[in-house]
Amino acid sequence: MSASSAAFRPATAMLGLSIREVSQALRDGRVSATELCRKCINQIQRTRYLNAFITITEEMAMEQAQRSDNRLRTGKPLGPLDGIPFSVKDNFCTENIETTCASNMLKGYIPPFNATLVQKLLDQGAVLVGKTNLDEFAMGAGSTDGVFGPVRNPWSYATQYREWSREDPDSDWAITGGSSGGSGAAVASLSSFLALGSDTGGSTRNPGSLCGVVALKPTYGLLSRHGLIPLVNSMDVPGIMTRSVHDAATVLRILQGRDERDSTTVQAPSTPPSLPEHFDIRDICVGIPKEYHAPGLSKDTLAQWSRVAAMFEQAGARVQEVSLPHTQHSIVCYHVLCCCEVASNMARFDGLEYGHRSAVDSSTDAMYATTRHEGFNNVVRSRILSGNYFLLKSYQCVKSSHSTPCLLRNYEHYFVKAQQMRRLIAEDFKNVFRSGIDVLLTPTTLSDAARYSDFIQEDNRTRSAQEDVFTQPVNLAGLPAVTVPTALSHRGLPIGLQLIGQTLQDWKLLTVANWMEQQLNFPMIRFHENSSERELDRSVSEKKTHTVGL
Repeated sequence: MSASSAAFRPATAMLGLSIREVSQALRDGRVSATELCRKCINQIQRTRYLNAFITITEEMAMEQAQRSDNRLRTGKPLGPLDGIPFSVKDNFCTENIETTCASNMLKGYIPPFNATLVQKLLDQGAVLVGKTNLDEFAMGAGSTDGVFGPVRNPWSYATQYREWSREDPDSDWAITGGSSGGSGAAVASLSSFLALGSDTGGSTRNPGSLCGVVALKPTYGLLSRHGLIPLVNSMDVPGIMTRSVHDAATVLRILQGRDERDSTTVQAPSTPPSLPEHFDIRDICVGIPKEYHAPGLSKDTLAQWSRVAAMFEQAGARVQEVSLPHTQHSIVCYHVLCCCEVASNMARFDGLEYGHRSAVDSSTDAMYATTRHEGFNNVVRSRILSGNYFLLKSYQCVKSSHSTPCLLRNYEHYFVKAQQMRRLIAEDFKNVFRSGIDVLLTPTTLSDAARYSDFIQEDNRTRSAQEDVFTQPVNLAGLPAVTVPTALSHRGLPIGLQLIGQTLQDWKLLTVANWMEQQLNFPMIRFHENSSERELDRSVSEKKTHTVGL
């Protein structure tokens, strides 16, 4: 065994623990916060080829870890996350740390404040090790469209996949899903114990499923969006990514609640200190939406969906088929509303106040137009243009030189109708839950992770429409949902299933998810030695991330 692989294994032994386990180890003195932080930083460096991080906050993290050690030595930890390394998607503002949204538009932007959720984690003594990669401004389903390059799925370098695939890892690697792919890869690669993502149409659950980690999208308004650079205000929800359901519940309990800086937040319901150790699944009724048997659903995913439904039934839960009849229209509805709000939110990036500014100065209009052309990629520009088109109050259209002008009312035809359809989609969920269903069990993605070379054959909008089919209806309705790693596909890549709950019943949802997780025994990732060593050597000469020291 080489020196590099020998060093690799002890690190994964500690880094593979749950938050609950490592928190106890910190309190017992079996590991120090600085030692744990150093292991995470080393793991980030060791897996740089994944391109999961945009910024590594090494110096700041070690200082935070040292302060945590001082508290732990005196028996005065700030909470269950004291000393726990975490990472944050790079569309959350972080004080004195560059926040880019993986876009040229915000390169060099240093926020003067922390997002509320980031501050809450820091107040608990958690240690920020870095900012993670994403699709530009969180617009995508693969984490392939940011200016820092695509994120690679850690399972592409796991023993299970490498034994299945005989091709060169440089040309045969799988995507992470998106847009929170960097956060998913950070947790899956054992570089962080938890990561914050954002979820507008499935952007945490999608990479959670493809990277084999737990990804929670809470009820809309339960977590503050203050400091999360907005994509679609009416659907954006901060997401929590961990390696166990219990860990996700621990983080949710800390982060939830009202924030005076975000008027959309709601009072968190009272919850017990932790998820119950013993839970009677016989009290639960699980719904299986018949419309979720979507075209393109892989045999592996369908098999796991059927297996887990049968598992619930055999354990005594009631399992019944339900109908969500307006689901078929959700993709179009989501696309219209998403583009409309994107057009509104992206208007602030004009080159005048912050962010990139073009050198063209012949006129304000020219500077404004050139700034946005230089700062945004094609995906962002196309959504802005689409949104402005959908929001047009009216315009005249002449079909031919001999016809009279016709007045088209885009706002009413697109935006208003999409809002009406959104209400019908939300009502479908309400009707199902009123019928006695406690949770819905669905796929999260159509299949396991696609090869990068296959994924980029289609445009961003087509890929997003395909990958969000099971996840974005939840955002339209504002419901909580969680992805739980279920099994490995025949290719050796993760498959996750989604549980959907009722509004503000996130704790009940996580209780069911915790029971489900305990029955499944999803395997821990094991990196293929040859792959890790070759990629480690290769990554030394490639600058995928940069370090911030404060």
